Amino acid sequence: MLNINKNIFYWNILTKKEKIHVLSRPHINSNKNIKELVFKIIDNVKKHGDLALHSYNLEFDNFKCKSFYISRKKIDNSSNLVSKKFKDAISIALSNINNFHSKQILSDLIVETYPGVYCKHIYRPIQSVGLYVPKGNHPLVSTALMLSIPAKLAGCHNITLCSPPPISNEILYIAKILKIYTVLQLGGAHSIAALALGTETVKFVDKIFGPGNIFVTEAKLQVSQCSLTSIDMPAGPSEMLVIADDLSNPAFIASDLLSQAEHSQNSQVILLCTKNFIVKNVIKEIQKQLLLIPNKNIILHSLKNSRFIVVNSLKECFKISNLYSPEHLILHIKNSKNFLKYINNAGSVFLGKWTPGAAGDYITGANHVLPTYGYANSYSSLRVSDFQKIITVQKMTKIALQSLSKSIATLSLMEGMNAHNQSIVTRIKFL
Repeated sequence: MLNINKNIFYWNILTKKEKIHVLSRPHINSNKNIKELVFKIIDNVKKHGDLALHSYNLEFDNFKCKSFYISRKKIDNSSNLVSKKFKDAISIALSNINNFHSKQILSDLIVETYPGVYCKHIYRPIQSVGLYVPKGNHPLVSTALMLSIPAKLAGCHNITLCSPPPISNEILYIAKILKIYTVLQLGGAHSIAALALGTETVKFVDKIFGPGNIFVTEAKLQVSQCSLTSIDMPAGPSEMLVIADDLSNPAFIASDLLSQAEHSQNSQVILLCTKNFIVKNVIKEIQKQLLLIPNKNIILHSLKNSRFIVVNSLKECFKISNLYSPEHLILHIKNSKNFLKYINNAGSVFLGKWTPGAAGDYITGANHVLPTYGYANSYSSLRVSDFQKIITVQKMTKIALQSLSKSIATLSLMEGMNAHNQSIVTRIKFL
């Protein structure tokens, strides 16, 4: 059994350098070799299009197909090939996600900034978007929902769902119920290249959404720099930080940490608390619950990255949490809602012992596509507005232009913009 007692740290006896090390993420092997390999894949797709995609599908997924697109007939037939139990669960998740995200739709904004001067925001959907749904050992149906629902609510006209082959009937069923009929059986870096650059048969998109492995992540970063296609957010391995008090349930905490640890070998889980006995009890529970999990190889590996940190006060826990900027933050503390004021950086917050992280992954209605690897200090969870763009509109009456003309002249001439000033003078003379 894995010994994680060596991962216990007492914050106030650590040096500054040791504290930085304790809060460091697992090293991701996005080394020069991976960057070069992804660059070659993107370049090959750019030069050889479909031929390169067929070659990579065979090399990486052992999959051969005539067309990268799934037929509408096969998508429609998926409803006959999934269980009622699955359909019922998807129905509840879809309803909750749709309910929360539909409230995010913004109305046009108009402000009279000066008498006769009007500034307006109008919202328009991004015309074409690519939704990347990773596969792993099982189809990630929850990610398909989390990406597709806000894209539909935003009003995106051309939605391409892309996933490594062979695509499961469960993923196709989600595409069917959300009326997404452009489904690409492509995965990995070459699929991102196809979405960004286009090929003979694959149409390029304006923005790519969705998580993936290191190759997908690297490909998203590279195409965002070499094409007109943008991406949703930088991504890294999944992570969770738990803050616990003396009354917290160690079994609940352990189960949350284990559920997060099974995402990938590079996942990281952190426990912050004020008493040593809490850490000891949680570690005992982890060891106990591990015995009940059949496939624990990923968990055992990622637990090597775990941290159990004892500090002096709950307020200090929040300072450390803000420094770390976790993707998932769970508050296993009494009256947890009262502590929201101390949170500055987090992807998604889970309040109290009855709100497990797993619920947020699937069914609460909040989006589970979140900033990782410290990006929660500047990025937000995925939302409807990510699938939209804001266009500003301005209008002036002639009286307003006359009133502001001298100020415009002063500022434009100060910047040496004589033609700017002339555009005002021409109108004033006309008046």
